[in-house]
Amino acid sequence: MTRRAALGLFALPFAGFRPAGATAKPLRIVCLDDGLAETLLMLGVRPVAIADRKVWEDWVVEPALPQEVADVGTLLEPNLEFLQQLKPDLILSIPYLDGIKPLLERVAPVMSIGIYRENGQPYHNAIEATRKLAGLVGRQAEGEALIDATEASLAKVKEELAPVAVRPVYVVSFMDPRNVRVYGRMSLFQDALDRIGIRNAWTAETNYWGFSTVGIDGLATMDDARLAYLEPLPAGAGGTLTESPVWNAMPFVRNRSIMRLPPVLMFGALPAASRFARVLAEAMTAHG
Repeated sequence: MTRRAALGLFALPFAGFRPAGATAKPLRIVCLDDGLAETLLMLGVRPVAIADRKVWEDWVVEPALPQEVADVGTLLEPNLEFLQQLKPDLILSIPYLDGIKPLLERVAPVMSIGIYRENGQPYHNAIEATRKLAGLVGRQAEGEALIDATEASLAKVKEELAPVAVRPVYVVSFMDPRNVRVYGRMSLFQDALDRIGIRNAWTAETNYWGFSTVGIDGLATMDDARLAYLEPLPAGAGGTLTESPVWNAMPFVRNRSIMRLPPVLMFGALPAASRFARVLAEAMTAHG
């Protein structure tokens, strides 16, 4: 079977709905993963609901989430009664939520698409997910256009950053004033860094999701590294950091090599990869 044929058959095991075609009524999709939801929006398809709108507003930001998209509650404990009222044709999920899949299947067929998998290639998996979603909603041309646009944007950033690409970069999210998630192998950010020609300063092992949780002093392994940290910061972290002797002893603090990045979905798909590359390039260019 060809790859194209395999993708075309992807939805067939799910009874109760058919993939949307040019004249078919649009599917009512509840999407429980923000990476899949941002992909749908970029394909021109609005899910009827997602999990936890505040997470989107704090951590995803772009693309903007239409006000009409409902909030079904937290990721691991969605409101099943509200889900039933929405009458979805399909619930999009991820392997991480397989534990609640039997509950979700009482409401509607469930399709699970994993971007963060054991193969540790989220960018490649995001391309596959884009094609699966595009086939599902009858937007194959838009799916290929999204893939091509992402590749072109990363290539453009690589060219722009060539003059300042020598120094490595730590990419982190603050958990509290003393600890960070630092992103490395198996992360979407690592895949994006590879494609824009920037060396990741973090080379140690990471978990399934592509990050390690370490104390700030664990980032002192490279004297010439820059630090790029993602908003939002935990409440009060900024003021506490400036008073911390450990923080002030870090090479990137002494060298004034710190870049503050707006929020980017660290567990996202192609739209997040493009946004990350763009905001990092803007920060690196501004800092010289």
